[in-house]
Amino acid sequence: MKRTIISAVLAIGAFSTAQAASINGLVNTGFGANGTADTHYTLTAASSDTAIANTAPVITFDNQWPINPWMANDSTSKWITPTASQGQSFDAWSAGTYTYSLSFDLSGFKADSASFSARMAADNSVVVLLNNQMISSASGFTGWSAFTSNGGFIDGVNKLDFVVTNWAQNSGNPTGLRVEFTDSTITPVPEPETYAMMLGGLALVGAIARRRKA
Repeated sequence: MKRTIISAVLAIGAFSTAQAASINGLVNTGFGANGTADTHYTLTAASSDTAIANTAPVITFDNQWPINPWMANDSTSKWITPTASQGQSFDAWSAGTYTYSLSFDLSGFKADSASFSARMAADNSVVVLLNNQMISSASGFTGWSAFTSNGGFIDGVNKLDFVVTNWAQNSGNPTGLRVEFTDSTITPVPEPETYAMMLGGLALVGAIARRRKA
C-alpha cells in the first residue's frame, strides 16, 4: 500500500515539475569575448554617419572609453556597440537610430504563460518592442532601468527590438546598449506520456480512496 501511494505521488509530482522552465534564447548583451561580434543580436542602423543592416554588433573592451562614464562591464553582461571602435563618435548633426534585435523560439511551450524580468541601459535612450509592440522605454548609461513583460508572446519565433536613439552632438558621441535578463518562466506543452503518467497517478489515488471507503 505504501509503495502504491509513493508511486502515485511521484507520478503527479513529475507532471507538476514539468510545468516550470526558463525561456531559452533570452541572452544578455556581451555574451562572448571582448572585441568580437555578439552573434545573438542583429543590428540595423539609420544614421547620417553609418549604414548598417542586419549585422552583428561588437562586444566592448572593459577598460576603454566610454566605459566610465558608461557602467563598467562585468561577467554577467557587457556593452555592445555598432562598430569595433567602441568610442567612435556618431550623429554629429542629427540623431541616429540603432535597432538591436534578439530572437527566441517558444515552440513546444505555451506562449501565453511566458514572462520575463530584465534591465537595460543605453546611450542615449532606448525603446523596447516585443513582436512590434512597445513594452518599455528608458534613457541613461550610468545606471539600470528595469522592465518586464507578462504578455504579447506568440507561438514559435518571437523578437525583441531594442531601438536606441543617439542624440546629435558634434563630437565625442558614441552609442551603445546593455541588457541583462534577470528572470524568466514559461510552461512547456506536456508530452503525451506526461499526461499518461499524471492520469495513472490520479487513478492510483482514486483506487486507494475507494479501497479505504470499502
